[in-house]
Amino acid sequence: MAVVVPFWQLNFDIDKYVNRLIPDPPWHAVPYPIAYILGYRKSLPETPLGNLLLAARALLGVFISILLIQVISHQIPWVAADGPRIIGSFGAAAVLEFYAFESPFAQPRNFIASQVIATVVGVSLCKLFQLHSNEEWIRWLGGSLACAATTSLMGLTKTIHPPAGATALLAVVDDRAVQIGWKLIPLALLSCSIMLIVALVLNNIFSRFPLYWWTAANLRSIPQEQLSGLSVDDEEKGKSQRFEIIIGDKIIVPEHIQLSAEERLLLEKLSSRL
Repeated sequence: MAVVVPFWQLNFDIDKYVNRLIPDPPWHAVPYPIAYILGYRKSLPETPLGNLLLAARALLGVFISILLIQVISHQIPWVAADGPRIIGSFGAAAVLEFYAFESPFAQPRNFIASQVIATVVGVSLCKLFQLHSNEEWIRWLGGSLACAATTSLMGLTKTIHPPAGATALLAVVDDRAVQIGWKLIPLALLSCSIMLIVALVLNNIFSRFPLYWWTAANLRSIPQEQLSGLSVDDEEKGKSQRFEIIIGDKIIVPEHIQLSAEERLLLEKLSSRL
């Protein structure tokens, strides 16, 4: 008998359809110093930083990235003439990328994809509403809808990144953003690239960033069609091997399990007592 799920409990998991198309990161083919800067570690991540050093590094990272975005974008003729030198929402993005960089919201997939969604939705709705009228109330309506639509799309695509909501709003209500129209999309991508490069360099000093590029799930997990050919005992064994954390003289954590700084510290304390 089929089970009917109420509509308010329905879920859409985009990773169910997309992850099978995403290749596993080729870390074995990348020189370790480069892989290290890209967030790959051969062993358990380092001891968490104290907040003094973390704050100092964030100060440097936010300052450098925001300054570079403004300087480089100002060299683009259409930005210097009509557009904003920097999209205001990147001030909030910098806080995530350099201080809360272990948050899922700060990982590259969320950071980049959300800004693409925000600019495409924002500019599209801005152009659409301008066909009706240029009155102020139309812009308010378009800005509200752009922010709302972007939030929903980020939720469905697992790319939540709060500053992107502001990007969508600015695409409709900010005069300079409206002036450059579709060019806001490459400007956002350029800003993302600059900030991400600076974050990769600085955040990997004494820390690890990003924790993952696409998803925290293990892309190398046993495919369902392979599990269907295993016995129940073999299937359970395969699952347990993928999710097992070993604590002893050395802590072994599967790559797909992402731990917070507090969780890693707790594991280290447990290891020292065993």
